[in-house]
Amino acid sequence: MKVILLENIKKIGSIGEIIDVKRGFARNFLIANKKALYASKDNVSKVEKIKIELSKKDNERKQEAKVIAEKINKKVFNIKKLSTENNELYGSVKPTEISKLILDAEKIEIKPSMIQPIKDIKSIGKFKVKISLHSEVDAEINIDVSSAETIQ
Repeated sequence: MKVILLENIKKIGSIGEIIDVKRGFARNFLIANKKALYASKDNVSKVEKIKIELSKKDNERKQEAKVIAEKINKKVFNIKKLSTENNELYGSVKPTEISKLILDAEKIEIKPSMIQPIKDIKSIGKFKVKISLHSEVDAEINIDVSSAETIQ
């Protein structure tokens, strides 16, 4: 299915580009989230007219993302979790927990979908977490997981 992108999307394309994607992805994600339009003749001409405006909005989002990235990049966030005696966690540290941690510490709201742990956080230690703030702006934070209490 051919769609016209209304914003830059990492690994897919840039504003105004006509791409061919699977029908379900187009309908359920791109069009539902207003990231794309069906590639009809009318829509192609509409997008050409508003392309400059869309680029400005995208640049504004990019600048906001850069500001957030400067605030949180390379910061260390501490979290205490229940663990066993061999330093394994009961459960794991999820992106929603990391999102709440950043909100509490820095007063910056980051959606859990933007957070990509490099590997699953299932034990005590230090972990790097990548945060994709914009299609062109990424930040990296460190999560220091310590034991809240050990259960025998």
